[in-house]
Amino acid sequence: MRVALVHDWLTGMRGGEKVLSLLCRLMPQAKLLTLIHVPGACDRHIERMQIVTSFLNGLPGVRRYYRYLLPTMPFAIEWLNADQYDLIVSLSHCVAKGVIRREDSAHVCYCFTPMRYVWAQGQAYRRGMGLTGLALWAGKGYLRAWDSRSARHVDRFIANSRNVAGRILRTYRRDSDVVYSPIDPEFYTPGPEPREDFYLMVTALAPYKRADQAVAAFAELGRPLRIIGSGQQMDMLRRKCPANVSLLGWQSDEVVREHYRRCRAVVFPGEEDFGLVPLEAMACGAPVIAYGAGGALETVLDADASDPAGPTGLLYTPQTPEALASAVRRFERVQRVFQSQRLVAWAQRFGPRQFLEGFKRSLRPLLALKGLGEPWSNGTAN
Repeated sequence: MRVALVHDWLTGMRGGEKVLSLLCRLMPQAKLLTLIHVPGACDRHIERMQIVTSFLNGLPGVRRYYRYLLPTMPFAIEWLNADQYDLIVSLSHCVAKGVIRREDSAHVCYCFTPMRYVWAQGQAYRRGMGLTGLALWAGKGYLRAWDSRSARHVDRFIANSRNVAGRILRTYRRDSDVVYSPIDPEFYTPGPEPREDFYLMVTALAPYKRADQAVAAFAELGRPLRIIGSGQQMDMLRRKCPANVSLLGWQSDEVVREHYRRCRAVVFPGEEDFGLVPLEAMACGAPVIAYGAGGALETVLDADASDPAGPTGLLYTPQTPEALASAVRRFERVQRVFQSQRLVAWAQRFGPRQFLEGFKRSLRPLLALKGLGEPWSNGTAN
């Protein structure tokens, strides 16, 4: 069987690439199609694949500005066609699901979200990207029409959360299975107590992540906050950060884990499609203070709830710096209710085994319908 994995771009190891890495281990014989690949940016399981890139990859210095090429990406993904493959598995938050394929082939899309730039977070990108954001907003009609039309290329959708399943239904009028994106509970583990007196945010510095609200809240609170991550808002945030807020830039997984193990709590002020950071933090025994919308409603068990598995954190609304500051004060009043072993046990429900079992279970009916066998052996490759 000829198998293609299709991913939007390979420029770093974030949540989507961690899912892709698992599928590369599950189907190492597949070819990997992507718009842009920065060699060495991903883990060894991805880098050892046979990677096929679009014409965008040949543009000088493209890794610095590829996000601004969004209007060209529908054309680029269709140029990077997949008509020679029997099974296509796209992992899409932008255009990957729009790859062209034969009608008799099978195409399953693991969807992180319908194109957030013009749907759920369009306003945030308009505010946070200056003239480019305005241009993106001006072209949203074209991009929305293409995004809706490209959904017809997909035989079966798998959503990474119930939140995203709802978006797929509203945007594409398509049902989807839900298979949660996984964390690695063998890597993310608790460290020695006691914890230190600082809060932590781990994020890409994109507009919808709302690191600006975290900076404003902690400027009011005066508490220490460390922000790990990089992105287009780095310079703007540097200008706004008070002395008690530290921007640490990109850090390795090992450094991130060490901060999860030592922080007082993780703050999560953005509305995420799903969000792995809260689960990684909980796996290390850290409670989470999250804006109460999107994926956080499925991962953070609020201290006021009566779930026997929790609590694992606090949820707050509305999405403002003032509400976040109030939630931090509330956390400090009730922090004794958070038990590390409960946080770890909850996070372990979202592991690789559960993901792979759910992915295979969702894909099998489509494979049978298309008369295809299973493209994996028992277990995953090392």
